[in-house]
Amino acid sequence: MLLTIDIGNSNITLGGFEGDELSFIVRISSELKRTSDEYAGRILSVFSVHSIDKSNISGAIISSVVPPLNSVVRDAVKLIWGIDSLIVGPGLKTGINIHCDNPSSVGADLICACVASHSVYGSPSLVVDLGTATKMTVVGEKGTFKGVSIIPGVMMGLNSLSENTAQLPRVELEPPKSVIGKNTVDCMRSGVIFGNASLIDGMIDRINDEVGAELPVYATGGLSHLIIPYCRHNIIIDDYLVLKGLNIIYSKNKKA
Repeated sequence: MLLTIDIGNSNITLGGFEGDELSFIVRISSELKRTSDEYAGRILSVFSVHSIDKSNISGAIISSVVPPLNSVVRDAVKLIWGIDSLIVGPGLKTGINIHCDNPSSVGADLICACVASHSVYGSPSLVVDLGTATKMTVVGEKGTFKGVSIIPGVMMGLNSLSENTAQLPRVELEPPKSVIGKNTVDCMRSGVIFGNASLIDGMIDRINDEVGAELPVYATGGLSHLIIPYCRHNIIIDDYLVLKGLNIIYSKNKKA
């Protein structure tokens, strides 16, 4: 079984693949101060909680947007399984061309989502990733990485409302009953949920205008189920595009 690891700013997602079949998903929080020993303990703990047999793991690959954690998590995997994990970055075959000013600066998560979108759904397309930041990636013909727009994330906006104002409280993000809020909590929820849905709709229109075509749109990321249903465009949600991309990239490099 292949262990795929997506290191994000808020969480680390681990998924197990048997061929193209995703067998399990577990998550732990991203903490810069944790050591490789501590991460090894956390990984073993969540495996135990979910009754996952750790002896089935035979390979590992990592995507990361938190460089200080790359070697720490890699060492944790080495401690548990004795495996040298692949890390998505320069030198690893992805099967796509990156048409950007500085290809080495493109986030590994964006590359993985692009690879999966092309392989699973075909190209061209637009991939919306709603995580700590909201990222909208244009995938060209033959899976070419054309570029991306990065927007402050949903929770980033919600948290800033309470942190930077005197009277707005911290609220749990749930869909309000109406766009026009009648109390403070619903007013905040409306602005964040419907506001982000409208933002995504507007950006889709602008991107389509720029490329001169109506691109199929796929959404991924932890907050996609909260925002995408309120968008007016037809958007297919695929929760695990990044992990699927890691699985595909591992296969390309395993054969090398």
